[in-house]
Amino acid sequence: MVFRLAILISFLNVFVCFTQYGTLQGIVSDSKGNVIFGASVLFKTDVTIGSVTNEKGKYSLSLPTGQVRIVCRYSGMKSDTSSHFIVEGKTLDYNIVLQPFILEFEQIKVSVGKFDKPLEEQTVTMIVLKPELIENKNTRSIETALDQTPGLNILDGEPQIRGGSGFTFGVGSKVAVMVDDMPMLSGDAGRPEWGFIPVENISQIEVIKGAASVLSGSSALSGSIHIRTAYPKAKPLTKVNLYSGFYSNPSIEGASWWSGLSVPLISGVNVLHSEKKGNLDVVLGANLNYDHGYIGAPKPGPYVLDSITNFSDKQMASERARLNFNLRYRSKKFKGLNYGVNGNVMVAKSNMSFAWLDDSSGLYRAYPGAVFLQDQFIFNLDPFIQVLTETDGRHYLRTRILHADNKRSANQSNRATTYYADYMFQKSFAQLKGIDFIGGLTSTFTNSFANIYVGSGSPNNQLLNLSAYTQVEHKVEKLLTLSAGARLEYFQLNDTIKAFKPIFRAGANLKIYQETYLRASFGQGFRFPTITERFIKTGVGNFGVFPNPTLKPESSWNAEIGLKQGVKIGKILAYFDVAAFWQEYQNTIEYMFGIWDVDNAPASFAGFKFLNTGASRVIGLDASFVGTAKFSKNVELNFLTGYNYIVPKTLNPDYVYAVDDINRKYSYNSTSMDSASQILKYRFLHNLKFDAEVILFSKFSVGVSAKYFSKIVNMDAIIKDFEETTANSGGDKQNIRYMDYFYAHRFGNWIFDTRLSYAFSPSHKVALIASNILNRSYSLRPLKIEQPRCVMLQYTYKLDRN
Repeated sequence: MVFRLAILISFLNVFVCFTQYGTLQGIVSDSKGNVIFGASVLFKTDVTIGSVTNEKGKYSLSLPTGQVRIVCRYSGMKSDTSSHFIVEGKTLDYNIVLQPFILEFEQIKVSVGKFDKPLEEQTVTMIVLKPELIENKNTRSIETALDQTPGLNILDGEPQIRGGSGFTFGVGSKVAVMVDDMPMLSGDAGRPEWGFIPVENISQIEVIKGAASVLSGSSALSGSIHIRTAYPKAKPLTKVNLYSGFYSNPSIEGASWWSGLSVPLISGVNVLHSEKKGNLDVVLGANLNYDHGYIGAPKPGPYVLDSITNFSDKQMASERARLNFNLRYRSKKFKGLNYGVNGNVMVAKSNMSFAWLDDSSGLYRAYPGAVFLQDQFIFNLDPFIQVLTETDGRHYLRTRILHADNKRSANQSNRATTYYADYMFQKSFAQLKGIDFIGGLTSTFTNSFANIYVGSGSPNNQLLNLSAYTQVEHKVEKLLTLSAGARLEYFQLNDTIKAFKPIFRAGANLKIYQETYLRASFGQGFRFPTITERFIKTGVGNFGVFPNPTLKPESSWNAEIGLKQGVKIGKILAYFDVAAFWQEYQNTIEYMFGIWDVDNAPASFAGFKFLNTGASRVIGLDASFVGTAKFSKNVELNFLTGYNYIVPKTLNPDYVYAVDDINRKYSYNSTSMDSASQILKYRFLHNLKFDAEVILFSKFSVGVSAKYFSKIVNMDAIIKDFEETTANSGGDKQNIRYMDYFYAHRFGNWIFDTRLSYAFSPSHKVALIASNILNRSYSLRPLKIEQPRCVMLQYTYKLDRN
């Protein structure tokens, strides 16, 4: 037996010695050409024979001659099995391309930013909104769609990201709003012109969270919003959107002020046509909108008649007509050269209401003297030239003339013209291992005329801003993305007030596993006060607004670390993103009430002034979950959800930043209603957003949105003083009431929207859309009620030949 076993072993040894081998080698990459490090390549007959790809994606393994089968595996990718014929002593080259599971993540990946890189490779936290969400929610003004973005709130027209600002009636936005890389904030007040943005022609919206002044310019203290309009595709597109609806009666008894023939109707139309005519790209868009409104005019109070405002309910309706165009010519003679002009013009009637009449049946009426009527004429004209070449880089020259003439009641009119120019150069340097470079020069000049800005000594004021910026990005071994940037800002207000400030940013993004990205970033922000903040001097009714020519610029820095993880749960393909952030602000500007300048007050010595209130800090957690699912050929799901938690605190609660004319000292502690927690005013510590839509048989769709705002912990103590002062005024002032409402509604707000649509054909669709479906009466900022239930019927005709 032992003898036979020895013979068998000897025979096997001889067989092995005479076994013939060849080599199989190659590179493993994904469908985009990115090499894959750590993929396994195995001999299927004997898995002990295998190789693991190196950092360059290379593998090599010795295999027995003849027909063999190998398998390549990598986490998150489909395994690849192939057959090969191995020849003795020969080397066979075979490159392997691995695909994601049914290419699933390709469905939700998008390119963003000035470098047009994938969203998952960005070094900052960013949320992207696609045009489908804007259209499906019957967006009449872009802020209603933006308000669905996790971590971003639009509070009475004022954008707030991660609690980076309180509330200043929309003046001096701390969030930059850009349309096609050019600012869309009013030149004198720094207020977003939401209704002016062409919602019918949006290709993509990118919301950057955290200080973003290096590339987005001044105002981007806590983030920026980049709205990109669309150019024509290969074939023409025509779209008409008709809508009509109404406001429901408020849920508060006696609060409805409309009756009889005064039905609270909303109606309008959006039109878009785009096509290529030879080398000319043409986009035409228009919007008409009528809104009866849910805020009524002031009515006689228990003490005094409304002799200040004297408006009718009919005058509180809003009307808007807007026309926009994009024209671009692609040169036949010079390849890569294109030039053109974009334009937009709007006339509108609206109202600006700052406080309600009272906290019961007067919730949906304005307070006397705290509401203005506005007739607005605004236009922009944007000539541009672009030279795009692969070898010499890309050159962009963008210019803009933005003019706004706002005729307001109570002598509050103003007009301003802003001239903007930006030259940007972009290039990828192959000789420097693929470093991407952006650099540019920007100039903004605002000429403003308004009697309410005589705090400077003249109704005419001019603001100049010059800046130079640069940013570089480099991808190391297709795994690590590094970025760094700087901006140099110069401001001059009239001839005397000047500021010069350099700011910097840096970031990194590491791909640590398939669809797993770790990022970290640091960025600085800088904002120069607007003409309004420094020089406004006016009075309406019982209160005034006072200038502060010595107002200092405010600045910030933001640091964060985040993780983006691609996940597959059954048929759900999504990205989960979580970031922890720390942001600090210096010379924070707030809008404060006091007794100012008694000797020179325009109407009353009691009123508001913009003040530097010291240093503050916001730390928190930002999480989002965005994805899609195709459960079957006829059932599809798209969703966007996110949660934002912040801890916004003052860093110097006892710092006295102002003393008014009755020697009252102003600090965080002395001006806060609840100073014990040191929480900053007008912030929501918890904020949740959710939107989901199910599409059935490519015809039916059902969508639901939800928003949660936690209670406001702290606000100005002067609001309570207002109530006590007007209640005991002896009959000369309408009583402002708020505190009972505040104490009764300190439990947060859940708001739900729904939508249902049916497509009769690829060209015809009807939809029923309801916002605030539960008809909740709620307030997000003091003395301002939000809209009741609104129900809209929408018809869309879309002829897309693409």
